[in-house]
Amino acid sequence: MNFYIIIPAHNEASSIGLTLDSLVKQTHKPKCVVVVNDNSTDDTQEIVESYSIKHTWIRLVNSKSSNEHLPGSKIINAFYKGYETLDEYYDVICKFDADLIFPSNYLEQLTLHFNKNKTLGMAAGFCYIEKNNDWVLENLTRKDHIRGALKAYKKDCFLQIGKLKPSMGWDTVDELLAKFYGWELKTDASLHVKHLKPTGIDYNKASKYLQGEAMYKMRYGFIITLISALKLAYKKGSTSLFKDYIAGYFRAKKNKIAFLVSDEEGQFIRNLRWKGMLNKLR
Repeated sequence: MNFYIIIPAHNEASSIGLTLDSLVKQTHKPKCVVVVNDNSTDDTQEIVESYSIKHTWIRLVNSKSSNEHLPGSKIINAFYKGYETLDEYYDVICKFDADLIFPSNYLEQLTLHFNKNKTLGMAAGFCYIEKNNDWVLENLTRKDHIRGALKAYKKDCFLQIGKLKPSMGWDTVDELLAKFYGWELKTDASLHVKHLKPTGIDYNKASKYLQGEAMYKMRYGFIITLISALKLAYKKGSTSLFKDYIAGYFRAKKNKIAFLVSDEEGQFIRNLRWKGMLNKLR
């Protein structure tokens, strides 16, 4: 099974070598790894180049974008810079972050999952972060959600969902659309991936409304947005984030920002969300 991996990277000199080391050591080697060096001002480029010299299947693509950290659009635009350089002979395409350390059997285990279940569209392990000198499960982890840091898509699923949306919420809408088209998702709790920079550590003030905007663009509607915003803010331990999410939702509604999904897909998403919440209450 051919794995093509794209890794957007902005100033990741402290971690990109560790990520590439873990991919070099895989028992099932990826066919291609493309690191998109997105306007880095540190030694990211030099580190990736040192790996590309030793391993012909590791490539560097340099890209220029804004230094502003905008969750969603920036990283997916960088992803596409790498995607444009690939051929079509992949079985699985991955979007990985540049601050992950994978267990050596990671791709081998994903291969087993994809081969075993022909309707499996996406698969991943779990992210662990270092806390008090121990590696603990990152609090945003759920067994029914694949983190944006380590997405792996079967080719047919990736194409059917329209690839990735350059917007905050891309790593939720991809799963919802996969389910809309009848694909299954798999998280493997035995695959412990070390996440060196916890999610959201670099989010800035300019991006604080984007989560609520994403909920609007996924056609959640106000009630589901309210519940989702409460839950997410609680997990992140910040009441101010809840206010930001709701403000972002109403800003998007006022400005009539374009939706990420169709009416039919939106209805499916709302029904799916209500079903999930009601099941948890039971």
